[in-house]
Amino acid sequence: MKFVPYKERYFEDYAVGEVAEFGDYQVTEEEIVAFARAYDPQPFHLDAEAGRQSHFGGLVASGWMTCSIVMRLYCDHFIPQVSAMGSPGIDALRWRLPVRPGDRLRARATILAARRSVSKPDRGVITLLQEAVNQHGDTVVSYEGRAMFLCRSGGMEGS
Repeated sequence: MKFVPYKERYFEDYAVGEVAEFGDYQVTEEEIVAFARAYDPQPFHLDAEAGRQSHFGGLVASGWMTCSIVMRLYCDHFIPQVSAMGSPGIDALRWRLPVRPGDRLRARATILAARRSVSKPDRGVITLLQEAVNQHGDTVVSYEGRAMFLCRSGGMEGS
């Protein structure tokens, strides 16, 4: 398969078995606390001392914050504006390890399946294993997602 830069990709450019790793994001204590104040105000996300007293043994990011970071990495490095059509959802979300201040995250996408729509042949659906990996190579979050992309041929046979 010919390499196509992510910004120019269409449905046909994704191959089952393809793995892409991308991004580099350092998590800060300040953003962990700010996110928690706004969206997930549990003590171990809000306060370092409360985190130390918890089963986590220190301040940790909300899992929802981790997913938001992964989404940002996908937007910056994987989702092509030329063909992206959103997502019909995710399955099997797992927060595997806590994310702590100073952790550096990158994203990994593994293409599990690709199916062209029968009812709307101008698009296809990619199923991916989506993961965030920390600086130690440990997976901190994983989920199976689906993404819709326009087809380069626009649904026209022979294009």
